[in-house]
Amino acid sequence: MSAITGVGAYAPRFRISAEAFEEAWGQFHAAGVTEKAVPAADEDALTMGYEAATRALEAADVDAESIDWLAFAASRPPAAEEDLTARLGAMLALSESATRQLFSGSTRAGTRALWAGLDALEADATTALVVAADAPQGDPDDGIDHAAGAGSAAFVLEREGPAEIVDRAEYAAPYPGTRFRDTGEDETQGLGITQYDRQSFTETIGGAVDGLEVDPEPDAAAIQAPDGKLPYRAAGAAGVGTDEIQAAATVHELGDTGAASVPLSLATALADGDDSVLGVSHGSGAGADAVVVSADGDVPAVTALEGAEPLSYAEYLRQRGVVTTGPPSGGGAYVSVPSWRRSLPQRYRLEAGRCSECGALSFPPEGACDDCGALAEYDPIELAGEGTIEAVTTISQGGAPPEFAEQQAQSGDYAAAIVALETDGGDETVSAPAMGTDADPDAFGVGDRIETTIRRVYTQEGVTRYGFKVRPAEQ
Repeated sequence: MSAITGVGAYAPRFRISAEAFEEAWGQFHAAGVTEKAVPAADEDALTMGYEAATRALEAADVDAESIDWLAFAASRPPAAEEDLTARLGAMLALSESATRQLFSGSTRAGTRALWAGLDALEADATTALVVAADAPQGDPDDGIDHAAGAGSAAFVLEREGPAEIVDRAEYAAPYPGTRFRDTGEDETQGLGITQYDRQSFTETIGGAVDGLEVDPEPDAAAIQAPDGKLPYRAAGAAGVGTDEIQAAATVHELGDTGAASVPLSLATALADGDDSVLGVSHGSGAGADAVVVSADGDVPAVTALEGAEPLSYAEYLRQRGVVTTGPPSGGGAYVSVPSWRRSLPQRYRLEAGRCSECGALSFPPEGACDDCGALAEYDPIELAGEGTIEAVTTISQGGAPPEFAEQQAQSGDYAAAIVALETDGGDETVSAPAMGTDADPDAFGVGDRIETTIRRVYTQEGVTRYGFKVRPAEQ
């Protein structure tokens, strides 16, 4: 038997309402969606996956080095041909020997990853981490884009725990054209044949549920949600009522979260204390997975799904990068990919160094010691990811270095700060420069507490650089 021992969930802070779309287009094509989450300019599926994964590890009280199997799922990963589990594992400080698997190509990818994690535990894995994150996009005047939201969920899986996965089944039937994204294209499309789409959805979901050996009788049902109405139309096929679907639904406030849709709803139901949850995914093509989770007591969960900042439609287009001023001419601080890779311990895990001569901390740990000037070896010290702002300024339009300018055109002004990052226990600090995120520049002030996260920094030569940024600490 396999069990969920920790749950994490995350959604971006930005929201756009159905009314904002109606004002722009005269109508809103995403039935049942009242608002949706919008990723910031420095967010993508990988950074959202990191946010959910860190919360799941915290909830399960599991050290990252104990994870021996990792899966990452997204229907729209930020790189079309790259094993992003290598980056995610490094961001989380997983063991380099941990098995890693990437799942993509369908909104069913999240449950495919969960399924593979169960198989890994039945083989030789002891602790698995399954992460699903997504941010679909469609043509601006299309129901897919009107519904397209963003979010992520993560689960720590072990052989025993408070939420056992007691049954699973799958079903597939060919329904081409229901939802697809051609090679090299950014926008997901569909033929828009209503009856055909609905038949694909209900047949595969019903087939997966019919394949279960147990009668679920769930308190909540996490059903794939391309919009806010289709899950309810599949209630009969799934053998559940609309109340059970409503109990787990995230689509009404977050929109269509693609491969994270069912994992997010499952995470929400477990965080809310539901004892029995049915999860059924659907992927175009078409196939479906069904899982039954039975909880005995509270399941540890850490979630961050509340929206804080409403967007106008114009601001939404800017965050997506549809409306920008374009990259500026001129140079900038070129950092080669090999050089960037050598700094990953500092950028991902905040690895400072202690001078072997005088014991002073340096960040980054390179060159002569700032205190004693010795060219000595540094002993690695990981910082805690918390600290205090020592100095801060606002970088306004036109003031950003060229490598940051494109992102600034999407996100607007940002804070640049010198922060005193703490060691574990907070008895020592070391200063480091950092960009602000997750808040307007005026939310950062000298003396304020901050915490670190990982976001997109900039893209150069077609390769996105990820690294730590700071945001106001949760009170």
